[in-house]
Amino acid sequence: MRKGPSAFNIASIALGLAFLYAPILVLALYSFNASRLVTVWGGFSTRWYAALFRDAQLLDAIWVTLRVGALSATMATLVALPAAIALTRGRRARTALAGGVYATLVMPEVILGLSLLLLFVSLGLPRGFWTVTLSHATLTLAYATVIIQARLATFDRSLEEAAQDLGCPPWKAFVLVTLPGIAPAVAAAWMLAFTLSLDDLVIASFTSGPGSTTLPMRLYSQVRLGVDPKINAVSTLLIGFVATGVIAAYLFQQRRRRSA
Repeated sequence: MRKGPSAFNIASIALGLAFLYAPILVLALYSFNASRLVTVWGGFSTRWYAALFRDAQLLDAIWVTLRVGALSATMATLVALPAAIALTRGRRARTALAGGVYATLVMPEVILGLSLLLLFVSLGLPRGFWTVTLSHATLTLAYATVIIQARLATFDRSLEEAAQDLGCPPWKAFVLVTLPGIAPAVAAAWMLAFTLSLDDLVIASFTSGPGSTTLPMRLYSQVRLGVDPKINAVSTLLIGFVATGVIAAYLFQQRRRRSA
Protein backbone atom coordinates (compact mmCIF):
# COMPACT_ATOMS: atom_id res chain seq x y z
CA MET A 1 0.00 0.00 0.00
CA ARG A 2 1.45 3.33 -1.08
CA LYS A 3 1.71 6.05 1.51
CA GLY A 4 0.99 9.68 0.83
CA PRO A 5 3.65 12.38 1.11
CA SER A 6 4.86 13.02 4.61
CA ALA A 7 4.34 16.28 6.45
CA PHE A 8 8.05 17.02 6.11
CA ASN A 9 7.91 16.68 2.32
CA ILE A 10 4.81 18.88 2.09
CA ALA A 11 6.42 21.51 4.31
CA SER A 12 9.63 21.41 2.27
CA ILE A 13 7.74 21.89 -0.99
CA ALA A 14 5.66 24.70 0.48
CA LEU A 15 8.75 26.51 1.80
CA GLY A 16 10.54 26.06 -1.52
CA LEU A 17 7.61 27.46 -3.51
CA ALA A 18 7.22 30.33 -1.05
CA PHE A 19 10.91 31.16 -1.35
CA LEU A 20 10.64 31.23 -5.15
CA TYR A 21 7.31 32.94 -5.69
CA ALA A 22 6.57 35.05 -2.61
CA PRO A 23 8.86 37.92 -3.77
CA ILE A 24 7.13 37.91 -7.17
CA LEU A 25 3.70 38.05 -5.54
CA VAL A 26 4.79 40.91 -3.27
CA LEU A 27 6.15 42.82 -6.26
CA ALA A 28 2.90 42.31 -8.18
CA LEU A 29 0.85 43.40 -5.15
CA TYR A 30 2.84 46.59 -4.61
CA SER A 31 2.53 47.49 -8.29
CA PHE A 32 -1.06 48.40 -7.38
CA ASN A 33 0.01 50.49 -4.38
CA ALA A 34 -1.34 54.04 -4.36
CA SER A 35 1.57 55.32 -2.25
CA ARG A 36 4.78 56.62 -3.80
CA LEU A 37 6.69 54.80 -1.05
CA VAL A 38 7.10 51.26 -2.35
CA THR A 39 7.29 49.74 1.16
CA VAL A 40 4.21 51.50 2.55
CA TRP A 41 0.77 50.33 1.46
CA GLY A 42 -1.44 53.29 0.63
CA GLY A 43 -4.44 51.58 -0.90
CA PHE A 44 -5.29 49.96 -4.22
CA SER A 45 -4.59 51.98 -7.34
CA THR A 46 -3.52 51.57 -10.97
CA ARG A 47 -1.88 55.00 -11.12
CA TRP A 48 1.59 53.57 -11.71
CA TYR A 49 0.44 51.58 -14.72
CA ALA A 50 -1.00 54.77 -16.17
CA ALA A 51 2.24 56.58 -15.36
CA LEU A 52 4.20 53.78 -17.02
CA PHE A 53 2.38 54.22 -20.33
CA ARG A 54 3.18 57.93 -20.20
CA ASP A 55 6.91 57.33 -19.65
CA ALA A 56 8.44 57.56 -23.12
CA GLN A 57 11.88 56.38 -21.98
CA LEU A 58 10.57 53.20 -20.36
CA LEU A 59 8.31 52.42 -23.31
CA ASP A 60 11.22 52.89 -25.71
CA ALA A 61 13.39 50.58 -23.58
CA ILE A 62 10.64 47.93 -23.59
CA TRP A 63 10.31 48.16 -27.37
CA VAL A 64 14.10 47.86 -27.85
CA THR A 65 14.22 44.88 -25.48
CA LEU A 66 11.44 43.02 -27.28
CA ARG A 67 13.00 43.61 -30.69
CA VAL A 68 16.46 42.57 -29.50
CA GLY A 69 15.02 39.49 -27.80
CA ALA A 70 13.01 38.34 -30.81
CA LEU A 71 15.79 38.89 -33.34
CA SER A 72 18.59 37.45 -31.20
CA ALA A 73 16.51 34.39 -30.27
CA THR A 74 15.70 33.77 -33.93
CA MET A 75 19.33 34.12 -34.95
CA ALA A 76 20.53 31.87 -32.13
CA THR A 77 17.95 29.18 -32.95
CA LEU A 78 18.76 29.24 -36.67
CA VAL A 79 22.45 28.70 -35.90
CA ALA A 80 21.80 26.25 -33.06
CA LEU A 81 19.83 23.87 -35.29
CA PRO A 82 22.70 22.99 -37.69
CA ALA A 83 25.14 23.10 -34.77
CA ALA A 84 23.05 20.52 -32.90
CA ILE A 85 22.85 18.35 -36.03
CA ALA A 86 26.63 18.48 -36.41
CA LEU A 87 27.19 17.63 -32.75
CA THR A 88 24.71 14.75 -32.86
CA ARG A 89 25.48 13.22 -36.25
CA GLY A 90 28.86 14.58 -37.23
CA ARG A 91 32.12 12.78 -36.59
CA ARG A 92 34.82 15.21 -37.60
CA ALA A 93 35.97 17.97 -35.28
CA ARG A 94 33.05 17.28 -32.92
CA THR A 95 35.14 18.07 -29.85
CA ALA A 96 36.38 21.38 -31.24
CA LEU A 97 32.86 22.38 -32.31
CA ALA A 98 31.40 21.45 -28.93
CA GLY A 99 34.08 23.46 -27.15
CA GLY A 100 33.39 26.49 -29.32
CA VAL A 101 29.63 26.30 -28.91
CA TYR A 102 29.56 25.56 -25.19
CA ALA A 103 32.26 28.08 -24.22
CA THR A 104 29.66 30.70 -23.35
CA LEU A 105 28.05 28.35 -20.83
CA VAL A 106 31.07 28.53 -18.54
CA MET A 107 32.47 31.92 -19.47
CA PRO A 108 31.60 34.79 -17.08
CA GLU A 109 29.33 37.34 -18.73
CA VAL A 110 31.75 40.14 -17.87
CA ILE A 111 34.50 38.45 -19.89
CA LEU A 112 32.13 37.69 -22.76
CA GLY A 113 30.82 41.26 -22.81
CA LEU A 114 34.33 42.72 -22.80
CA SER A 115 35.42 40.33 -25.56
CA LEU A 116 32.48 41.29 -27.74
CA LEU A 117 33.13 44.98 -27.10
CA LEU A 118 36.76 44.63 -28.21
CA LEU A 119 35.61 42.69 -31.29
CA PHE A 120 33.16 45.37 -32.36
CA VAL A 121 35.70 48.12 -31.75
CA SER A 122 38.36 46.30 -33.79
CA LEU A 123 35.87 45.84 -36.64
CA GLY A 124 34.85 49.47 -36.49
CA LEU A 125 31.20 48.68 -35.77
CA PRO A 126 29.36 51.45 -33.92
CA ARG A 127 27.68 50.24 -30.76
CA GLY A 128 23.94 50.19 -31.02
CA PHE A 129 20.94 47.99 -31.66
CA TRP A 130 22.66 45.44 -33.88
CA THR A 131 25.70 44.98 -31.67
CA VAL A 132 23.40 44.20 -28.73
CA THR A 133 21.41 41.79 -30.90
CA LEU A 134 24.52 39.94 -32.11
CA SER A 135 25.86 39.79 -28.56
CA HIS A 136 22.65 38.29 -27.20
CA ALA A 137 22.58 35.78 -30.05
CA THR A 138 26.11 34.76 -29.09
CA LEU A 139 25.14 34.46 -25.45
CA THR A 140 22.03 32.31 -26.06
CA LEU A 141 23.42 30.13 -28.85
CA ALA A 142 24.84 27.50 -26.49
CA TYR A 143 21.61 27.17 -24.51
CA ALA A 144 19.54 26.71 -27.66
CA THR A 145 22.02 24.15 -28.98
CA VAL A 146 21.85 22.08 -25.79
CA ILE A 147 18.04 21.85 -25.97
CA ILE A 148 17.90 20.91 -29.66
CA GLN A 149 20.80 18.47 -29.34
CA ALA A 150 19.10 16.65 -26.48
CA ARG A 151 15.99 16.12 -28.61
CA LEU A 152 17.96 15.04 -31.68
CA ALA A 153 19.87 12.50 -29.60
CA THR A 154 16.61 10.69 -28.76
CA PHE A 155 14.95 11.09 -32.17
CA ASP A 156 14.32 7.85 -34.06
CA ARG A 157 16.42 8.23 -37.20
CA SER A 158 14.80 5.19 -38.77
CA LEU A 159 11.83 7.43 -39.64
CA GLU A 160 14.08 9.72 -41.63
CA GLU A 161 15.84 6.76 -43.24
CA ALA A 162 12.47 5.29 -44.24
CA ALA A 163 11.55 8.55 -45.96
CA GLN A 164 14.83 8.45 -47.86
CA ASP A 165 14.18 4.85 -48.88
CA LEU A 166 10.87 6.01 -50.34
CA GLY A 167 12.63 8.54 -52.54
CA CYS A 168 12.99 11.69 -50.41
CA PRO A 169 16.29 13.53 -50.71
CA PRO A 170 18.10 13.86 -47.37
CA TRP A 171 17.23 17.54 -46.97
CA LYS A 172 13.57 16.94 -47.76
CA ALA A 173 13.39 13.98 -45.38
CA PHE A 174 14.81 16.18 -42.63
CA VAL A 175 12.35 19.00 -43.31
CA LEU A 176 9.28 16.76 -43.61
CA VAL A 177 10.07 14.12 -40.97
CA THR A 178 12.76 15.20 -38.51
CA LEU A 179 11.98 18.90 -38.17
CA PRO A 180 8.29 18.41 -37.22
CA GLY A 181 9.38 15.80 -34.68
CA ILE A 182 11.83 18.14 -32.97
CA ALA A 183 9.68 21.27 -33.40
CA PRO A 184 8.77 21.47 -29.67
CA ALA A 185 12.47 21.46 -28.78
CA VAL A 186 13.18 24.17 -31.36
CA ALA A 187 10.33 26.27 -29.93
CA ALA A 188 11.62 25.70 -26.40
CA ALA A 189 15.11 26.75 -27.49
CA TRP A 190 13.71 29.96 -28.99
CA MET A 191 11.73 30.76 -25.85
CA LEU A 192 14.73 30.18 -23.59
CA ALA A 193 16.93 32.35 -25.80
CA PHE A 194 14.27 35.08 -25.78
CA THR A 195 13.95 34.93 -21.99
CA LEU A 196 17.72 35.10 -21.48
CA SER A 197 17.88 38.12 -23.76
CA LEU A 198 15.15 39.87 -21.77
CA ASP A 199 17.09 39.24 -18.58
CA ASP A 200 20.58 40.27 -19.69
CA LEU A 201 22.17 43.36 -18.21
CA VAL A 202 25.93 42.82 -18.24
CA ILE A 203 26.52 42.14 -21.93
CA ALA A 204 24.07 44.84 -23.02
CA SER A 205 25.95 47.33 -20.84
CA PHE A 206 29.15 46.60 -22.76
CA THR A 207 27.73 46.54 -26.29
CA SER A 208 24.86 49.04 -26.28
CA GLY A 209 25.02 52.57 -27.59
CA PRO A 210 22.77 55.61 -28.11
CA GLY A 211 19.19 54.58 -28.80
CA SER A 212 19.71 50.96 -27.78
CA THR A 213 19.10 51.06 -24.03
CA THR A 214 17.36 47.86 -22.96
CA LEU A 215 14.81 47.54 -20.19
CA PRO A 216 17.20 45.91 -17.65
CA MET A 217 19.66 48.77 -18.19
CA ARG A 218 16.92 51.35 -17.73
CA LEU A 219 15.61 49.68 -14.57
CA TYR A 220 19.09 49.35 -13.10
CA SER A 221 19.86 53.02 -13.71
CA GLN A 222 16.59 54.05 -12.04
CA VAL A 223 16.95 51.72 -9.05
CA ARG A 224 20.31 53.27 -8.24
CA LEU A 225 18.51 56.57 -7.66
CA GLY A 226 15.65 55.00 -5.68
CA VAL A 227 12.90 52.51 -6.38
CA ASP A 228 10.26 54.11 -8.57
CA PRO A 229 6.82 52.45 -8.23
CA LYS A 230 6.67 52.30 -12.03
CA ILE A 231 9.42 49.67 -11.82
CA ASN A 232 7.00 47.40 -9.97
CA ALA A 233 4.42 47.94 -12.69
CA VAL A 234 6.73 47.20 -15.61
CA SER A 235 8.19 44.18 -13.81
CA THR A 236 4.70 42.79 -13.20
CA LEU A 237 3.80 43.24 -16.87
CA LEU A 238 7.02 41.51 -17.92
CA ILE A 239 6.37 38.58 -15.58
CA GLY A 240 2.84 38.27 -16.90
CA PHE A 241 4.07 38.37 -20.50
CA VAL A 242 6.61 35.60 -19.95
CA ALA A 243 4.19 33.50 -17.90
CA THR A 244 1.55 33.79 -20.61
CA GLY A 245 4.02 32.60 -23.22
CA VAL A 246 5.07 29.61 -21.12
CA ILE A 247 1.47 28.60 -20.38
CA ALA A 248 0.49 28.98 -24.04
CA ALA A 249 3.41 26.82 -25.14
CA TYR A 250 2.53 24.17 -22.54
CA LEU A 251 -1.13 24.06 -23.61
CA PHE A 252 -0.14 23.85 -27.28
CA GLN A 253 2.21 20.95 -26.54
CA GLN A 254 -0.47 19.13 -24.51
CA ARG A 255 -3.03 19.56 -27.31
CA ARG A 256 -0.51 18.26 -29.82
CA ARG A 257 0.18 15.20 -27.70
CA ARG A 258 -3.53 14.41 -27.37
CA SER A 259 -4.08 14.76 -31.12
CA ALA A 260 -1.05 12.58 -31.99
